[in-house]
Amino acid sequence: MASTLPAQGTGPLAGTRIVLAGGIGPGPFTAMLLGDLGADVLKIDRPQDAGRVPTVLARNQRSVTLDLKTPEGIETALALIGRADALIEGFRPGVMERLGLGPEAALARNPRLAYGRMTGWGQHGPLAQAAGHDINYIALSGALHAIGSADAPAVPLNLVGDFGGGALFMAMGLLAAILQARAGGRGQVVDCAMTEGSAVLMSMFYALHGAGRWGARGTNLLDGGAPFYGAFRCADGKWVAVGAIEPAFYALLREKLGLDADLEFDAQNDKERWPELKARVAEVIARRTREQWCELLEGSDACFAPVLDFDEAPLHPHSQARGSFLRAEHGWEPAPAPRFSATPNPAPRAPVAIGANTEEVLADWGVPAIRK
Repeated sequence: MASTLPAQGTGPLAGTRIVLAGGIGPGPFTAMLLGDLGADVLKIDRPQDAGRVPTVLARNQRSVTLDLKTPEGIETALALIGRADALIEGFRPGVMERLGLGPEAALARNPRLAYGRMTGWGQHGPLAQAAGHDINYIALSGALHAIGSADAPAVPLNLVGDFGGGALFMAMGLLAAILQARAGGRGQVVDCAMTEGSAVLMSMFYALHGAGRWGARGTNLLDGGAPFYGAFRCADGKWVAVGAIEPAFYALLREKLGLDADLEFDAQNDKERWPELKARVAEVIARRTREQWCELLEGSDACFAPVLDFDEAPLHPHSQARGSFLRAEHGWEPAPAPRFSATPNPAPRAPVAIGANTEEVLADWGVPAIRK
C-alpha cells in the first residue's frame, strides 16, 4: 500500500491494546478506526473462516484464530483479554456469556477492561434478541423517516446506523472508559446500541421539530427543500451541490447564477416560495455542464462542490493535495482521519489472512502458545 504517512508504531493510541471478537460492520469499523490511530488491534477469528478474504475494515489489525468451543480456545481468549485495554464484541445479547467470555468473566480477569458491546437494539429491551440491520435501527430512531424526498424515505447507505450511530459512538465510549480506568477507576461495560446512537445524531432535528421549526420530509432547510441547499443536475447529466445558507454566501450564489437582479429571490427564507425558486435554480444549473459550473463556482464563497463518484473523489486536486485517499491493491481507500500534529497517524497496514498472526501475537502479548 503506497503511503506518505509515518511508520506503524506511531499515533495517539500507540501502546493501547484492543481485542475484537466477532461481529460485522460496526464492530470491525470501530477496530479499524482505533487501529488507524495506532492501537495494537487483534481480532479473534474462527479457524473455519481460514481462506476468507478480509475487507478494508480489517486494516491495521492482526488476526488470531481460536476455537471458542474448546476450553483451550476460551482460556487463550481470556488471557488475551486480560492484557487488553478494551474488548469489542458484536454478538446478540447472551452469546458471549454462553461462551464464557461475558463481562463477568472478562472483568474478573481484567478489572480495568473497557468491555464494548455493539448491537442494533441494545443489551435489553423488547427487541434485544431480534435480528436486524442498519435500516431497521435507523427506522426505529426516527432518522430514516427524516431522510429523503417528499415521496419516500431514502436509504442513506449504512452510514447513519452502523458506522455513525454504532462505530463512532463505540469508539468514543471505549476511549472514555479507557481514560476513566487509567485515572484509577474500574473497568466497565459500554452498551452501544445503534438505535440510540442514530437517535443522538438526530438531536438537532428533534429539537427543531419540538420547536415547530421542522416540517414534512423534503421541505426543510437541510433536507433538500431549500433552493440554495441541495443537489442539482447539470447539462451533462452530472450533479453539483450547493449549500449557501448564510446571506452573504446566498447573495454570491445568486450573482454567479445570474439571479441577483431577480427580486423574487430576495425572500431567501420564505418557505412558501421555495418549491418555485428551487425549480428555477434547477433550470439555470441545467444549462451548463458540471465542469463549467466548477470553473465558475469552485473555490468561491458560494458554498459549491461537484458531486464526485468513487473514481473521481480521490483524484480531485483538494484530495490529492491533502493525501485524503491512499492507493491499495483493490484501488483507492480513505486515509486515516483525523490528523494529529505530535503523534501522526501510522501508515495503514493492509488486511492480513485469517490466522496469519496467531503465534506472533501470543508471543507479543505474553500468552502461552496453544497446545496442538
